[in-house]
Amino acid sequence: MDPFLLTTVGAIFVMLLFSAFFSGSETALTAASRPRLHHLERSGNHRAFMVNRLRRSRERLLGSILIGNNLVNILASVLATRILIELTGEAGVVYATILMTALVVLFCEVMPKTYAIAHADRMALSVAPAVQLTVTLFSPLSRAVIFVVSRIFRMLRIRTASGHQAPGVVEQELRGAIELHRVTDQEAGHEGVMLHSVLDLDEVKVDEVMVHRSDVVAVNADLPTDEIVNAVVTSPYTRIPLWRDKPENIIGVLHARVLLKAFQERAAGAGEDADLDIAALATPPWFVPESTSLLNQLQAFRRRGEHFAIVVDEYGDLLGIVTLEDILEEIVGDISDEHDIPRRGIRPQTSGAVIVDGDVTIRDLNRRFDWQLPDDGAATAAGLVLHESRLIPESGQVFTYYGFRFEILGRSGNRLTALKITPPADQ
Repeated sequence: MDPFLLTTVGAIFVMLLFSAFFSGSETALTAASRPRLHHLERSGNHRAFMVNRLRRSRERLLGSILIGNNLVNILASVLATRILIELTGEAGVVYATILMTALVVLFCEVMPKTYAIAHADRMALSVAPAVQLTVTLFSPLSRAVIFVVSRIFRMLRIRTASGHQAPGVVEQELRGAIELHRVTDQEAGHEGVMLHSVLDLDEVKVDEVMVHRSDVVAVNADLPTDEIVNAVVTSPYTRIPLWRDKPENIIGVLHARVLLKAFQERAAGAGEDADLDIAALATPPWFVPESTSLLNQLQAFRRRGEHFAIVVDEYGDLLGIVTLEDILEEIVGDISDEHDIPRRGIRPQTSGAVIVDGDVTIRDLNRRFDWQLPDDGAATAAGLVLHESRLIPESGQVFTYYGFRFEILGRSGNRLTALKITPPADQ
């Protein structure tokens, strides 16, 4: 075989290899997971550092890769055209076009990019040193190209500077990644719900997760000591609000361990406990407005080293209490121990309907059954019916909102105590 022909074919083969490298590298570096590479960089992985540095200068990266890719593709096409013209005459131009198009598309575009998409992280780490060298070599040329392109865009009044992503866009991207992970990995469903709940902490207010004042266990501070001790011991809670004159007038929060320790010391010392000042043992109440977000309240709990707060409205009236456990349950779900009162409220039926207590929150229902009931106008199932109907329904009445059927099963005074919710057939 003619040595020149053999050398030219070898050069074309090398050019195609470079083309495949450039195409695959571009796809791998743009598709690689940013969170994973960030974690690897923080762990000391030097190649991950190189990948992240390359991606921070995306225009230079893409400009250098495209310059290199087009350079080798054009050179390979020129060499192939020359060979085929010598072998077949003028028709060699057509043959070279068909041949090089097939080779470039198949072996230099589709195959390397398909592999890069399937192994983006691993390939990005592998090619990082070579791509860094390419960017360094073509840097002057890529800077010139970027300058010319930016001037053309400026003449056409086209804005290309994206800057940093807005926080809302970043959060949407994160939520989308979490949802995609839940869909592709069924075992990660609960973890996905937890991660969504963490992102929602800044949007949920304390009045949506608090224990309503009608359900708060509180003790009259003026009761005899033995009655207070008995109330504390029989309560499933370790922190008990103390009130005086009226239940809404909270004067302190009594910790069961503090009370029992003082009671034990008084009994061991003087043998008397009648004059024990219970109110003096309580810590001052911490009042927080109902509009406080769970994220801010969680941070406040950490700063103050407290787990218990009194929720009040804009007039200072008592609404309920919120604890650190309430916020944690908003993230991980119910946390129960041997002293907790079993929670009622959600009873799925074989027909697909769900019987719920009126104070069950819409967020709990949405998370448990993957529903999409709105919770911006009301926090509970009963509140949603009251909000939508604009009246206090009677037992037996039926309403349909957002495709769901709400049947009132129980009412006590002005409170809806039980409802039967039937979701749409496609839920």
